[in-house]
Amino acid sequence: MENMELYIIAGLFVFMVWFIFNTIKYYKGEKRNVKHLHRFAKEGEMEAQHHLAKRYQKGDMVKKSCQNAAFWYQKAAFLGDSEAKGFLEEMVKKKKC
Repeated sequence: MENMELYIIAGLFVFMVWFIFNTIKYYKGEKRNVKHLHRFAKEGEMEAQHHLAKRYQKGDMVKKSCQNAAFWYQKAAFLGDSEAKGFLEEMVKKKKC
């Protein structure tokens, strides 16, 4: 019990290393997911186009861009996604994301 502070500091250090490692792993995985979404969206998959548009609209792991969000919503709407069509109409009405 004499070195309790040392054990606490060592435990916090181990936790901090674990936390940083898992945070980096999470962000690399998310970037990989965005890369795959781009690939599938370019290949014409409606669901990928819709999800990519949502990411652009919110700025989730990509730079927020109303123009790119509208582009991918429009592509998904042309393939028959009624939800994407609704989001696109709402964006046009508000003239912002």
